[in-house]
Amino acid sequence: MYNLNGKVALVTGAGGEHGMGRAIATRLAREGADVIVNDIAEHPYAESQADWAGMPDVVREIEGMGQGAMSIVADVSDADQVYNMVRQALERFGRIDILVNNAGARAGRDRVLVVDLDESDWDRVHRVNVKGTFLCCKAVARQMIHLAQGGKIINMSSTSGKRGTARYAAYCASKFAVVGFTQSLAQELAPHRINVNAICPGLVETERVGHIAAALKPQEISTEDYQEQMVRRAVSGTPLGRIAQAEDVAKMTVFLASSESDYLTGLSISVSGGSVMS
Repeated sequence: MYNLNGKVALVTGAGGEHGMGRAIATRLAREGADVIVNDIAEHPYAESQADWAGMPDVVREIEGMGQGAMSIVADVSDADQVYNMVRQALERFGRIDILVNNAGARAGRDRVLVVDLDESDWDRVHRVNVKGTFLCCKAVARQMIHLAQGGKIINMSSTSGKRGTARYAAYCASKFAVVGFTQSLAQELAPHRINVNAICPGLVETERVGHIAAALKPQEISTEDYQEQMVRRAVSGTPLGRIAQAEDVAKMTVFLASSESDYLTGLSISVSGGSVMS
């Protein structure tokens, strides 16, 4: 459907078996792109995915489609690691045409009332979700400008970046920040033919749903039962009658990465089945 032949993409947060990163990376490859996949560890969910090798499995999938691929372990919140990641990618492929900032902080002790929120947990969420997005955009945009061939940057926000929710203050604030950052960067990079947009998913069926449930559940309820309750509540508030799949987000990502979106920039597009329509 989309012609990404000859393009090179960098996708952060791509080591999970059921995550958006893997779905995005493999969809970009199916459309013809070579893909660099990144995560904070080679196998970020090793504790729960014994039959999944993490990023090496994603690389094998992409190479099985006939596309070039490599994996790079890096913490996106660390400037030196980000710049080293981009350097390695350029040494291998010579360019990065598409950047997908998908890495996000795991849900944990930040999912509490603001009066109970530790400063360190606030900082952890913003360090990954906001600073990580900034550092990756800065490093990749510099080489896009240098090559003067345009580019596409897609930042992962959330419907929580459009609507605040109790006990999600740190997360919501970080995702609102991504929306504002996307709009500012889109204006700065437009003269260089670099489009910058954000995707705002609702609840997506990935490994992260279990982490959110574990962080929010009352003591007397199991994580599995609370996760089922979360999904039911999300479905009941979604006109299309289901929560998102990772592939739903990948479809929007590949559109924004393609020439079909050349006149779109600075947008924050909800992928939420109608639960958020702005």
